[in-house]
Amino acid sequence: MKNLIRLALCFGILFHGQTYSQSGSMARVQGGEFIPLYGTRTEVPVGDFLMDVYPVTNAEFLQFVKENERWRRSQVKKLFADENYLRPWKNDLSLGEGMLPNAPATNISWYAAKNYCECQGKRLPTIDEWEYVAMANEKLPDARTEGSYNQYILSWYETPNTSGNPVGRTFKNYWGIYDLHGLVWEWTLDFNSVMIGGESRNDSTGDNKLFCGAAAVGATDLMNYAAFMRYAFRGSIKAQYAVKNLGFRCVQDIGNQNL
Repeated sequence: MKNLIRLALCFGILFHGQTYSQSGSMARVQGGEFIPLYGTRTEVPVGDFLMDVYPVTNAEFLQFVKENERWRRSQVKKLFADENYLRPWKNDLSLGEGMLPNAPATNISWYAAKNYCECQGKRLPTIDEWEYVAMANEKLPDARTEGSYNQYILSWYETPNTSGNPVGRTFKNYWGIYDLHGLVWEWTLDFNSVMIGGESRNDSTGDNKLFCGAAAVGATDLMNYAAFMRYAFRGSIKAQYAVKNLGFRCVQDIGNQNL
């Protein structure tokens, strides 16, 4: 029933009877337990799921907005996307000059990314799911203790303008998934559930240790600076933000892939 509701939210399925295929396939991720950087000092379980091998591309998102007028740049409600939404595009139905169809779709709000995934009977990954997959390198499901791997990620963070590159040009990780590092940042379903920013540091909700230098107090791995940056970035954005180097990909629960 939950997935039927998701499909009903997609105007393309309701009114046009079609879904949108990914340029790549999905890879199966075997679940397990791991200790995330924030939230708990004990292992958290992650179930088996499928994840898109590549981020959603410009061509795929263009097809999506062609069939869903409410997500076109001129039609989208300001509540669901800020003024940067699809800013590089020439118009509602044309990519901007120099934009590659097989580059990751960016300048996409969380609301738009979430609905795109729902239109395929999928969803955005949770933070724990994304971090679980992203800790893998080519050979190990958990490469967080590998100095060379962390340095690779940090080197990407220092490299400008990678978001315009084609998908699939970074390494293929242990799970068979590309571009989790080295291309764009990516939306997660619960992106703002850990780094909470209130109007006052004395807010009664949230973990006030997650502000400024005190953020290290609640971390489980003080040497994982790359993860620090990801959590800090997630904590700095809002759902309607559309950022030029922020894209997304979808996941699917095992057993729902035939919807």
